[in-house]
Amino acid sequence: MTVSGSTVSKANEWQRKLLACVAGLLVFETATGLSIYLLPFSVPNQILVLLHTVAGLVFVVPFMWYQIRHWSVYKGTKLNHYKLTGMFAMVSTSVATVSGIAVTFQALFQSRISYGSDLVHIVATFAVIASAAPHVLILVFRNLKGRQPEAINVRLAEKRFAFGTAALVVPLFAVLALAMYAYEPIELTNEFPPDYVQSFGPDRPFAPSLATTSTGTAFDARSLGGSETCAKSGCHEQIGREWEISAHRWSAMDPAFAAVQEVMAKQNGPESTRYCGGCHDPISLFSGAKNVLTDDLTNQIGYQEGVSCIVCHAIKETDVKGNAAFVITQPERYMFELRDGKAAQFVADFLIRSYPRHHIESLEHRLFKSPEFCAACHKQFIDQEVNQVGWVQLQNQYDNWRKSRWNHPGDPTKTVECRECHMPLTDSNDPASGDAADYNRSPDDGKHRNHRFLGANQFVPLVLDLPGAKEHVELTEQWLRGEVEIPEIADKWRSGPAVPMELVVPSQVAPGQTVDLQAVVASNKPGHDFPTGPLDIIQAWIELTVEDQDGNMIYSSGLRDDEHFVAPGAFMFKVEAVDQYGKLIDRHNLWEMVGVRYRRALFPGFSDKAAYSFEVPDRGITELRVTAKLHYRKADQFFLNFLFGKDAGITAPITTISEASARIDVSFAGSN
Repeated sequence: MTVSGSTVSKANEWQRKLLACVAGLLVFETATGLSIYLLPFSVPNQILVLLHTVAGLVFVVPFMWYQIRHWSVYKGTKLNHYKLTGMFAMVSTSVATVSGIAVTFQALFQSRISYGSDLVHIVATFAVIASAAPHVLILVFRNLKGRQPEAINVRLAEKRFAFGTAALVVPLFAVLALAMYAYEPIELTNEFPPDYVQSFGPDRPFAPSLATTSTGTAFDARSLGGSETCAKSGCHEQIGREWEISAHRWSAMDPAFAAVQEVMAKQNGPESTRYCGGCHDPISLFSGAKNVLTDDLTNQIGYQEGVSCIVCHAIKETDVKGNAAFVITQPERYMFELRDGKAAQFVADFLIRSYPRHHIESLEHRLFKSPEFCAACHKQFIDQEVNQVGWVQLQNQYDNWRKSRWNHPGDPTKTVECRECHMPLTDSNDPASGDAADYNRSPDDGKHRNHRFLGANQFVPLVLDLPGAKEHVELTEQWLRGEVEIPEIADKWRSGPAVPMELVVPSQVAPGQTVDLQAVVASNKPGHDFPTGPLDIIQAWIELTVEDQDGNMIYSSGLRDDEHFVAPGAFMFKVEAVDQYGKLIDRHNLWEMVGVRYRRALFPGFSDKAAYSFEVPDRGITELRVTAKLHYRKADQFFLNFLFGKDAGITAPITTISEASARIDVSFAGSN
């Protein structure tokens, strides 16, 4: 064949080693790419991702070398179907190569691969098949029937080309087989300890918690932990920093929880603490650690992580009955993800970023976007299995919300849900930014749901002296006061304090006269009762003081003494629970609770009032200055003294949620 004045031997072209090298690598890349795209997540497919990446990078140089030479040889030929398919093959292979390099770079050095680059790479792969295969096949078919020596030589060269291609492809797949044989996965122990007590029968191994696993058996603790790798992998660092200080993250290390759990275990047996484990210490619960009475009843991984990333993201089913009524799965982890060492973590991170489909499908789902997801833990009751008497409702944020003015079923433009308040949208560079499934969001909105889970716990960060505790407590206090701006729901809820207060006082009184006044408290922003949570230990109360014009105290209520106790008689939002003998539940010993003798809380949108009465002294007073403050603290002092001892000096921080002041003139004219 003559091309541009020179003679090109077809036989020599077919049997060039460079062509066999390029073809072998291209066949391997195409076959492995199809496997990665079409077949389910597996260890072989993950190994193929690594081999596909390495072979793809090796492919670049010989492909460029071959294409430059091949084009220089054939560019002068007439345009025909041979040349046309060859040109399409060259272009599509070039696009697949460039996009593959881009995806590799992103997986190595960025937080995620670009879906655009990935899509181009996939489409280009199919384009390669659609163009390169016809190009080769029609050339081979052309030379099948010729009897001339040149045709015979070409057919022999084509056979050598096929063998040369196979000589590269077969060893590459042999590497896959050897890698599969050599890889030793982490063996997970999904079994209960030999002495595991199943008090409620084999079909309810985690009772009295309603939480269960998808298999009904134990999960190896390692499979549910490892949150640190999510935060330090170069992927979810921003979300990881938020979660690191959250109440969810420290739910098992909460010293009050740990102390109460120990008391419960000593009184009722260690298996009784499973009641608390589903929400506070799920990794320990599902690994079977809440069995033998130890110092902390807590698996070390669970103890360190509380509600880990995997725990929340692996929940696939919930029930609004509460008490941790959820079903959790055990996600199949990526190769090397559970191994120690920088090299192992580097490979695992690369696999997750370059092959993210399984990561997304196993850990992301629409259930997160529903209040019913939160209801599994943020609704609690005890029944005869726990208190030996009968059913009693405890905290219930979900039904508070469901029955409140914030819930408008079917109309998201009026409804305010849990995540919108407690996980407000945050400017984000995280791979999890964007959301096409939310009614008011888009895939590229550059925001994610904040994982601080701001609420009302300003106690744990300080008592544990956590890094970033001061900032988190300040944010929590701003949240409690209603000062945190949430643009996405700004048009749905009222501005101002979360729980504002107003004083109702007479404008003028006379010396010696009895003064009646009121402090009116309203639930403005909370989506559930205020306060909410374990109201047997939480305290929210009004501190009211009346001073004369010189600052002398005339009257007070709700002051604290030097030992941090609130003076008796204060207006207080609280629950006083009792056991079956009428004895007060004041040590968070809820497993003995059968009812309440006192309960006061504000339903969303409702108000309450505290009434006060005192007599104006007859001693030259011209003005009364009234100040009322609504205080909140996570745990009362009696409870903390019981847990840690009076000498420990532990007290809960107090947040002033709102306050009001008024002045009353004092004159004899007031008697009229």
